[in-house]
Order: sequence, then C-alpha cells, then structure tokens
Amino acid sequence: MSEPLSKASLDALIETYDGFLIDAYGVLVDKGSAMPGARELLARLDAVGRPWLVVTNSASRLPETLSAELGAFGLQVAPERFLTSGALLAEHFAEQGLAGSRCVVLGTQESRIYTERASGHVVPLNEETDAEVLIVADQKGVHCLRDMDLAVSLILHRMDAGRPLHLLLCNPDLIYPVGEGQFGFTAGGLAAMLEAVVRERYPAAAKGFVRLGKPHRPMFSAARRRLDADRPLLIGDQLGTDILGAERNGIDSVLVGTGLAPRSDPATWPVRPTWLLPSLEG
Repeated sequence: MSEPLSKASLDALIETYDGFLIDAYGVLVDKGSAMPGARELLARLDAVGRPWLVVTNSASRLPETLSAELGAFGLQVAPERFLTSGALLAEHFAEQGLAGSRCVVLGTQESRIYTERASGHVVPLNEETDAEVLIVADQKGVHCLRDMDLAVSLILHRMDAGRPLHLLLCNPDLIYPVGEGQFGFTAGGLAAMLEAVVRERYPAAAKGFVRLGKPHRPMFSAARRRLDADRPLLIGDQLGTDILGAERNGIDSVLVGTGLAPRSDPATWPVRPTWLLPSLEG
C-alpha cells in the first residue's frame, strides 16, 4: 500500500525551495479570474527573493498578451516571467535546422507569430498547400473539420510521396479547465486524432508529433536553465502534465487541489506529487 501523501503549507514550501515553477491555468487563474491566493503567493515569493516562472502549455498567446490578461485579473506577471510551449519552437527550430522551412500552423495569429519568431515561414492551409513542418499549436483559430481534413491530407500526401514532414505539438494537453466543472478540448486532442490516422494507414511508420510542452523534456530543460535554482519546486494541478513532468525531470512537485486536480483516491493515482496543497490559500 502506498504511503499517504503529505500535506504542505506555503510557508514551509517557500522556506524549503529556492525557485518556483508555477502552472498558469488551474493554479493562478481560471478562464475568468485569479485563483484565491494567487496574488498573495506571487507577492510573497517576490518579498523573500525567490525566483519564479509561470510555465504554461499555452501556445495561442504571446508572453506580452498573457501578461496583459493576467494583469486584468490583478496578477502582475512581466512577459519575461512566462515560459510558454510556443516559445519552445525557437530552440527546436535551431536544434533541427528548420529555419526558413515552410510551416503550416494550426492555432491563432499569435501562434503563427511564435513560428515566425522561430524563423519559420508560415504558409496558408488549403488544398494546394505543401510544407515541411506542421505545427499544432492551439485549438483556438482552428475550423475543426475543414482544417483537420486539410492537415491530414498534407500529412498523407507527404508520406505517400516519401517526403519528410516534421510534426510539432506545442501543447500536449487534452483538456483544460474553463470554469467550475467545465472543461475545454485542446491541441493535444487534435494531434492525437492525426496520429491515429497515420497509425491506421502506416502501422509500421511510428510517425508522431514531437511534443514540446509539459510533461516533456523541452519545457523542463528550458525552465531549469531560466530559473537557475538548485532546488526548484513545481506547483501544478494536473497529474499527467505538471506532476509527471516534474517527476521525469527530477523536480519536486506540489499538487494544488484546484483546476484539473483529480478527485479520486490518491492511492489510485498513476503518479504521485511530493506534496499536496488544497489551494493557494493554504
């Protein structure tokens, strides 16, 4: 039988850890407001000189847009405090030599700006489109049936012709919290649909999306470099992205009981946080 998980206090966590990685949606904010205790947490970290970053799988909005949105909720988070999955495109493009590649982007206009900042050449998605890179950035801005039909056609056209296509998924999340008891469908679900088609048509190809956001390595490698803390702590609400990613990358974690936090018996959880915290209020 698993040992019971330990409940933590914010005071103890701030005393123990020297840097903080904080999820945005479900921890600091939901769709309409700041979470209780969010303002106080950021103020306390600043007061004691603990470095912190907001790490989010969002690739639909640029850091400057996110800063303005959280500011409207009373949270003062400068653009440089955000590490988004969209921002990870730049490092990936540099590592893979993709600068100047023609890119189809499923997402928003700001998703396309992320791609341009990574030195990709964004091309429109239509029946005649050919590209070397397909980026699934966000569900917003996607006309689901039309754009998914065009995207799968692009993938299969390239594969049928034996021509490479680089598949990138910024946000691996399947769902996100919209409000109390309400959830939305995200980019990870769109990528999973496309991968299912590829597996059906080419079962031996093992072709899939490179995942950049939590729980995968690119997000946590970038977070560790930027935070530059000896003993960081991740504060999140999702087992499958926040907590799993922290565990895979040797980072302690605290699961906050808001957002998408599971309501089931912790003994049944597939991954276990280091600490439990009912909410940011303590």
